[in-house]
Amino acid sequence: MGRLGWLALACSLLAGVPSVAQSTAPADKTETAGSVHSNSKTTTKAVKAESVTINMPEGMTRDQANAILEELKAIHQLLSQQTTKAAAAPAPAPVNEKVQMKLASGWHAMGREDAPVTLVEFTDYQCPFCRKYHAETFAELKRTYIDTGKVRFISRDMPLDFHPYAEKAAEAARCAGEQNKFWELRETMITNSADLSPESILKYAQSDGLDMASFRACADASKFKNEIQKDIADAGTLGISGTPSFVIGKTDKNEIAGVRIVGAVPLNVFEAAIKDAMAAK
Repeated sequence: MGRLGWLALACSLLAGVPSVAQSTAPADKTETAGSVHSNSKTTTKAVKAESVTINMPEGMTRDQANAILEELKAIHQLLSQQTTKAAAAPAPAPVNEKVQMKLASGWHAMGREDAPVTLVEFTDYQCPFCRKYHAETFAELKRTYIDTGKVRFISRDMPLDFHPYAEKAAEAARCAGEQNKFWELRETMITNSADLSPESILKYAQSDGLDMASFRACADASKFKNEIQKDIADAGTLGISGTPSFVIGKTDKNEIAGVRIVGAVPLNVFEAAIKDAMAAK
């Protein structure tokens, strides 16, 4: 058999062997990369060909058949090693894209109005990654940058469709704001994001010292529904589809020209963005 004949035989044998790696990555627009609320997972499975039955054509010796088998095993081993390395490689860091966002009055803000940098968070009260960011990063961010007058923090809403209580939680926080208790109820709900049923929200509001008659009347009226929808629309304009997401840039009266940060990223990502914003002209 000529060289081309051997090559054709090897290719046909390789095509008949189970695949070395199988990857699946179902995803939707609401959860991505494990740091923003979206489903994304990748699984890798190696399949080792322990034996291959070769129907030897006329003129092929047993030694030749064994040589082809060994070569196929070597190819499988190489592919398996490459797949393992690819699976173990760290995901590339997300790119913080430049964005511009108009500012409006009435937003809930924390920190000095004349702070050199403004940070806006789009949040969902049922989002586990929002809770992760709040627990692992926000406290230090507040202590180091917001409380010291370097950063003004603004909270905006982006309740995701598949979270049944997220929009009502956003309305509840704004109703608490009418009693100057926005940040108290916001923190309580984010901390308890796994339990935001209407009954639980009422319990949290009461524990935070709200006047319950006024709070119930406000929540039942869906008073802030339009404002929440405006936040969602603005997020879409900025290319934001998951939570938590942020816009950070130099403070201005009319707009923020800065970068978009997506996901429950560590503190050093915010620190780098704050440094860049402070240096911006």
